Amino acid sequence: MNNRDHHQKRDDNHLKIENSQTNKENTNVTALDDARRVKVMSPGMLVIKRFLRNRLAVVGLIIIVAMFVFSFVGAWISPYGETQVFSTTEAMRNDYAGVKMNDEFQYLDGPDGTLPAIAKTTLILAVTTGESAFEAKDVTYNLLHEGKDFYRVADETPAGSFTVEDGEASGIADAAVSEALNQAITDGVSSFEVGDTSYYFTLDGTNGSLYTLSNELQLVTKHIFATVNADTQLDYEFRFKAQRAMNGTAETFEAGGNTYRIDRVEDEEGDISATFYLVENGTETEYASASRFSMNAVGQGVFLTPAFREAAETAINDGQTEFDFTEEDGTQATYYIEQQDGQWMIKRVTETHVNSLYESPSSAHILGTDGNGMDMLTRLMYGGRISLMVGFVVVFAEVIIGVVLGGIAGYFGGWVDNLIMRLVDIFNCIPALPLFIIVGSILDYMQTDPMVRVFLLMLILSVVQWPSFARLVRGQILSLREQEFMIATEATGISVYRRIFIHLIPNVMPQVIVMATMSLGSTILFEATLSFLGLGVKYPLASWGYIINAVNDVYVLTNYWFVWIPAGVLIVLTVLGFNFIGDGLRDAFDPKMKR
Repeated sequence: MNNRDHHQKRDDNHLKIENSQTNKENTNVTALDDARRVKVMSPGMLVIKRFLRNRLAVVGLIIIVAMFVFSFVGAWISPYGETQVFSTTEAMRNDYAGVKMNDEFQYLDGPDGTLPAIAKTTLILAVTTGESAFEAKDVTYNLLHEGKDFYRVADETPAGSFTVEDGEASGIADAAVSEALNQAITDGVSSFEVGDTSYYFTLDGTNGSLYTLSNELQLVTKHIFATVNADTQLDYEFRFKAQRAMNGTAETFEAGGNTYRIDRVEDEEGDISATFYLVENGTETEYASASRFSMNAVGQGVFLTPAFREAAETAINDGQTEFDFTEEDGTQATYYIEQQDGQWMIKRVTETHVNSLYESPSSAHILGTDGNGMDMLTRLMYGGRISLMVGFVVVFAEVIIGVVLGGIAGYFGGWVDNLIMRLVDIFNCIPALPLFIIVGSILDYMQTDPMVRVFLLMLILSVVQWPSFARLVRGQILSLREQEFMIATEATGISVYRRIFIHLIPNVMPQVIVMATMSLGSTILFEATLSFLGLGVKYPLASWGYIINAVNDVYVLTNYWFVWIPAGVLIVLTVLGFNFIGDGLRDAFDPKMKR
């Protein structure tokens, strides 16, 4: 190899080395490390990377996603409905009848008229003083004492006098009247009938006076009459003759062409109660009863038969606390007697459907049930739907109104800006809480549908809170409209609409997004406050704030933690989650943020 070839080969080797070094330098320039790669990312990817680098922001995002899954997916797969009420069957002592000793006179109009109401006061005074007559409005009425707490108001005409010796009356010419008088004396009653004429007599030792009665106006007694069935009506004749028979000794009496047998019971105080049987063709049928006890059924459609009344009165008189009674259809039940303030309440054990109120957490109801017997976990899921929906819809409406009006005010300035800003000042001066109190009262009065109420709540919240977004957008656009790119859009003849909504608004959206995220939490908190005060969501719908409203009852607050603590925890987590996201977005959009 000559010297020339040797030099050529050496030059070729140097060239290869230089090319190799050049390739390495080019490779080093082309290969980007992480820091260089961030520099060439798009603005959106850069914001996302900064956001995900903020651990609190990621935690907030996870919380909000979990809340949406819990509220929307959870409610969808829940086996229970939002307003489904759970109940159990329990044997309970329910009120069946109320009983009290009647101390008030009962009035029954007579066949010949009625006693004026003003005369009844004077009548009671005459009864108290033992008078045989009383006067009302210049009219004199005769008060006939028929027996214990038993009186008649009628006109009397003297029909003669008689004497009584050895239990026999003499001195009455009419044989039929004399026989009836002797029978009345034997029976211990003070009146009797012969034909169509009623007689009344008084005795003073062995001397007696006989009167005929006419113009019967009133029957006055403290006894309460009851019939076997609700359709039977007891007329004046039956009630008078039945009670007169109660005061006598006869076992039968006649009224209305029928014969009745009487079965008397006298208590220690001399008060008589009786059961009356209709006698027809040798067969006796229970017809009615009378006693001093006033007994009324508690439930509608319940009829207390004389047999039941008699059994209850006997048990009360004997001081029993319970008694058994067999109905006509053979049904036997035990009744319990409870005395309250001089009255008695008769209770009967029945199978009753009872709502599962404040049931403790169990496998069937993981968080128990609320005060309406509804599953708490399901109510929380559906309540989350309302709370989150209110938050997002209100903030979305605020952003739309605020961006449009703020963008127009910031771009045009001048009188347009002044007009819109004064409108903002007016809305800022509206007192929100009094407004909600007034609107809530109106909606309660109008009995507005709960779902319509929710939409009205969102509308009012949007109207009250949009001015803050308008001020933010207006302030940002006032500075952006003077920059070079806006001068370029004006020079190229771009329309005003595109200048505002294509070139200006996108430049303020990062700040709007951050503010909207922060506002979501405060809106949900405000809705919860309104529902807690009873001004927001109404039953049967639920929101987290409405659920917490249960703590208005101190007993629920201290004894049923599962009713209100879970809803409070969900509100706290949701608000914290939105605040964490808002802080993360604020840092991610900050151009001074370290890369």
